[in-house]
Order: sequence, then structure tokens, then C-alpha cells
Amino acid sequence: MKTIRNNWKVALIVAAGIVAVILLCVFGVQSSQNRAFALEEQVYTADSDIKVQEKRRVDLVYNLADCVKQYDKYEAETLTAIVEGRGSTGDIENVTTAITAVSEAYPELKSNENYKELMNELSITENLIAEYRSNYNKQVKEYNRYIRKFPTRVFLDVLGYEIQNYTYLDYDAPVDAPQNLFGE
Repeated sequence: MKTIRNNWKVALIVAAGIVAVILLCVFGVQSSQNRAFALEEQVYTADSDIKVQEKRRVDLVYNLADCVKQYDKYEAETLTAIVEGRGSTGDIENVTTAITAVSEAYPELKSNENYKELMNELSITENLIAEYRSNYNKQVKEYNRYIRKFPTRVFLDVLGYEIQNYTYLDYDAPVDAPQNLFGE
């Protein structure tokens, strides 16, 4: 009777040990997968941040082009009105009157300030894009390191996690900077 009781205890301890090891493996795999989920989500978020800033850049470029067109139109109209005012008579008094009329007809539109502000915003956006690309590459690096580590690699390979790619910029720009752009 004692041997059956002792065998029963041993069998129960072995079964509890096996269940504990199985649970430990399941929780270990799930923990690895949860960490991979979090890192993968950080990579996707970093990629999305880049796309948002690139969209902002495109919008700013269109706004900048429109602002420059409007400013050029304003300047052209103003100069045309001044030249016409000068051409009608040689009298300086008439020129002054024409300039005053033009300035009253065309109040300061602040286009020049809008142009400067858009240029500043474009510069800020370019800096943000560079920063977000750097952040993306850091997130990819952290993710790739994690999924390549042992024993995590064994579980995550089975679950289908793959290495992410870095963002590389290749503009095919010439090696030498252009010289004598305005010709002398």
C-alpha cells in the first residue's frame, strides 16, 4: 500500500513538473511574441511618422508655389502700375500720385512673410523627416536584434516573424557639387 502511495506521489510530482515546464514554455513563447508585437508596432509607427511628414512636405511645396505665384503677380501688377504712371507724364508729382494710388489699391498682402513662413515650415519638415527616418532605422535595428537572438529566434521563426528592412536614401546625386552656377 505504501509503494502505491509513494508511486502515486511520485507520479503526481512528475505530472506537476511536466505541466509546470509546459506552462513555462508557453509563457516564454508568448512573452517573446508579445515583445515582438510591441517592437513590430514601433517599426510601423515610425514608418507612418515618415509618411505623414512626407505628405506635409508635398502640401507645403504646393502652398509655397502658390504663394510665390501670388507674390510675383502682386509685384508685377505694382511695377506695371508704377511704370505706367511714370510713362504718362514726366512729372514727379504724377509718379508720386501713381505710387500712392497703387499702394492704396493694393494693400500689403504679407505674401513675402507668408513665403518666408512656408520656407521655414518646409525646412522644419525636412528636418523632421530626417529625424523620423533615423528613428525608423533605430526601431528596425532593435526589432531585428530581438528576433535574431537565441532562443527567441527559434520561436519567432516558427511563428513567421521576418527581418525588417532599413530605409536607405539614394538620390543618384553627382559626387562633385556644381560649380560656377551663375557664370562670370
